[in-house]
Amino acid sequence: MPKAHRLLSENRLWRLIAIRWSAQLTDGLYQSALASYVLFSPERQASATAAAIAFTTVLLPYSLIGPFVGTILDKYSRRQILFFANLARTITLMIVAAAILLNATGFELTLIVLISFGINRLILAGLSASLPRVVTREILVAANALTVTGGTIAIVLGGGIGIGLRNIFESQNGADQVDAALVLFGAVGYFISALFSLRLRRDELGPTKGEISAANKNWKDGFSQMREGFVYLKSNKDSGIGICAVAIQRGGLTALTLMALILERNAFHSPSNPDAGLSGFARAITIAGIGIMLGAVISPAAVRRFGRHRWMRIAMLIASFGPIIFVVSQSEIAMIAMGFVSGFGGQGVKVTNDALVQEKISDDYRGRVFAVYDVVVNAAIVSGSLIAATVMPKTGLGITLPLIITTLYLGAALALRKNWFKDSPK
Repeated sequence: MPKAHRLLSENRLWRLIAIRWSAQLTDGLYQSALASYVLFSPERQASATAAAIAFTTVLLPYSLIGPFVGTILDKYSRRQILFFANLARTITLMIVAAAILLNATGFELTLIVLISFGINRLILAGLSASLPRVVTREILVAANALTVTGGTIAIVLGGGIGIGLRNIFESQNGADQVDAALVLFGAVGYFISALFSLRLRRDELGPTKGEISAANKNWKDGFSQMREGFVYLKSNKDSGIGICAVAIQRGGLTALTLMALILERNAFHSPSNPDAGLSGFARAITIAGIGIMLGAVISPAAVRRFGRHRWMRIAMLIASFGPIIFVVSQSEIAMIAMGFVSGFGGQGVKVTNDALVQEKISDDYRGRVFAVYDVVVNAAIVSGSLIAATVMPKTGLGITLPLIITTLYLGAALALRKNWFKDSPK
């Protein structure tokens, strides 16, 4: 049976997908409301530093709770984690909506946003660790491409829905009231995602008895579990090098996204017209999302043609050409093209390596290795946002940041070519 038909017939996979896509559609809606409230309000001036702080606020919880994610995933029912974590996010978004209505912009809003995104890290790690439990190895690459890319598209769609609803209702209501209402819609979305998780059996997603036994030894010490994950990766260099490549790619993509946000807010549109900037940013993200989708769609065939490792090198090389486009022509069209090319190549690296890690790592260590994966990648993402804030001018225009990202991407592509691991035909 062709792989596409096999994917369609995997009922357990589609139940897992329903949890992921509904949550990530809600993520896009939620993030668009936060971006509108924090960065695209007329009374609030956006700068590279402010945007980097906002990015770091969103991303920092991923790294802070990462050492404990593997332990949690290896000790408790992953189905139950997905259920209760989505319920918790429902509650946190209700609190965020209340904070927005009260015009909160300080510590109290930052704290609850940190908590909400920290919970999201647990959900995404749980979904990634669960995927090999619902599909066979033969269709793992295709299944991973489908779930991850569909989730990315769902985020873009959610963001577009949020911006569209904001434009519709803002004329009748204040901007903050509309943003609060969108966050409440997000709370409903996470509640639906929690209900979707109940369609799976309690023990269907793991952990295995071996994972539970290992986690019980040091379950309170998340850092010892992380150390075990690092040690395990030393003997599985395939996965370790792939994780580093994804980290470089994701860190660079974050920096480019932040640059696009500032360009749309301060350079390509009047700073006094933030709605135009928000709409422009939404268009750019949508085109990048199309590139991401195509990168994932082509990856299973490319893996069969070139092998996993060689395709990762090619995809990283493709991604490195994206920033060069903007160096040559600093225009809005060039920026959009940069997002498309970088998204296409970067997603090829991401989905291929995710499948590689899921297949190569034994069930007994999967939760811990994915905890390492999350911490390394998200530390790179935070670093990318801070680098962007350091080198980017107020308008976002300039070639320094794109050249830095291109150099990092080319370095990663060249390093992956030096036989640090052997090519696999599968």
